[in-house]
Amino acid sequence: MLKIAVLVSGGGTNLQAIIDALAEGRITNAKIVRVISNKKDAYALERAQKAGIPAQTVCRSDHPDKESFDGALIKAIDDAGADLVVLAGFLVVLPGELTEKYAGRIINIHPSLIPSFCGKGYYGLKVHEEALKRGVKVTGATVHFVDAGCDTGPIIMQKAVCIEDNDTPEVLQKRVMEQAEWVILPEAIDDIANGRIAVDSSGRVVRKGK
Repeated sequence: MLKIAVLVSGGGTNLQAIIDALAEGRITNAKIVRVISNKKDAYALERAQKAGIPAQTVCRSDHPDKESFDGALIKAIDDAGADLVVLAGFLVVLPGELTEKYAGRIINIHPSLIPSFCGKGYYGLKVHEEALKRGVKVTGATVHFVDAGCDTGPIIMQKAVCIEDNDTPEVLQKRVMEQAEWVILPEAIDDIANGRIAVDSSGRVVRKGK
């Protein structure tokens, strides 16, 4: 049974997608053992409570310096006994100690087709604003393993979403979530939980037949 820690900062829509997929049997051989938020008012914490999932906050404001905060975050994940860490809208740069300790065991969902519109500063509506500004016709979402860089880890899967003529950033964000993020994140977790996806020693994603 794959034990998952989900890290969140906001509303937790991707957390909810994971919770729903587990309840519906679209993710098997896994369970969420902890939800960790860096924001005390994150609605994702309420989602966890409603689902009966243990949740906690690790806030920068509660710690005297970044090193202390980083240590508390790593301890929270360690204490949860997590086999897999899922970043579901977690707006914190992970400490190098964490990405090294959990190498090949941290995944992230990003609302674009990496390598487009990713990296430092690209999160939330900003991603969709830039896609519309650039005039691209297709966007989407990417699930990838996390390494020491920003959105640079090995790609697990992607799903494309068409951009329509009258899209606003808010409308596009909703479509990308519904048609891509909420689809491929549970699928990736299910594949990892059932041994169909892993990272090899060279950092490449290895897939086994379903």
